[in-house]
Amino acid sequence: MSDALQALLERLERIRALEAPDRLRERIEALDRLDALMPMDGEPALVRRGQALQARLEAANAAQYQAIRHAIRRGQGRAALQGWWRAGAAGEAACRSADAYDWLDELVGGVLPFEVPGEVGALAPEMVLYQPTPARQVFGLLDRLALDEADVLVDLGSGLGHVPLLTAICTRARGVGVEIEPAYVAGARRCAQDLQLANACFVQGDARDADFSTGSVFYLYTPFTGAILRSVLDALRREASRRAFRVCSFGPCTAALAAEPWLACDDAPAGGRVAVFHVPAPPSAQP
Repeated sequence: MSDALQALLERLERIRALEAPDRLRERIEALDRLDALMPMDGEPALVRRGQALQARLEAANAAQYQAIRHAIRRGQGRAALQGWWRAGAAGEAACRSADAYDWLDELVGGVLPFEVPGEVGALAPEMVLYQPTPARQVFGLLDRLALDEADVLVDLGSGLGHVPLLTAICTRARGVGVEIEPAYVAGARRCAQDLQLANACFVQGDARDADFSTGSVFYLYTPFTGAILRSVLDALRREASRRAFRVCSFGPCTAALAAEPWLACDDAPAGGRVAVFHVPAPPSAQP
């Protein structure tokens, strides 16, 4: 372990300007490797050397995250993040699986000022343990959707609110999160307030009771299964009888959406990215 740490330190210390703003990805990946190799009871001089490098890299990242937060508050969040998510898209195929996390999640976690949620209640039957959508999947979806100021993206089961928050930061659309866990809603609201995101809001409540009348896009990362999912899909189907919208899904619930006859998939639902469905025009409206 000590030999591997020594070799890593020597390699990182040879990289010029590792603390420069354009080396964020390299710093994040370097910190991950240092965390994996840093022994608690190793050679003291080597450990101190590693800790000193960690501190410098973390300070550089913290300064960059703060600069991005300032840009978001000025309404320039898309420009501040776009270069990073474009760079991250190139590495998507290299990930072990579609739901794996990578350095972009570290970036988003550093930029979004989340506090540790308070006490979280026990999950009700058919509700799924919360996990955020991988950041590269969110950025890729927002690129594909091309939302504008007339759009409202509603995340049904939004957790800490990553999808609505990134929607509000990176597009002119409104991001709305519907979440049953009060601690998650409180955290998402504090984050939106800190970043001065007037186009992000969070509703605490059961997705089955949500207001489905305003969304132009609905998003689900398998937040629930069984009868709850069936009730939500039925509510969306009723809304689809009145108007058109899109439904996006990630994870196991995609199969359930693909089986709905009132939805058409924009492309073949693949496990590698978020599936996008749309409500076909009724026969009377087709040419």
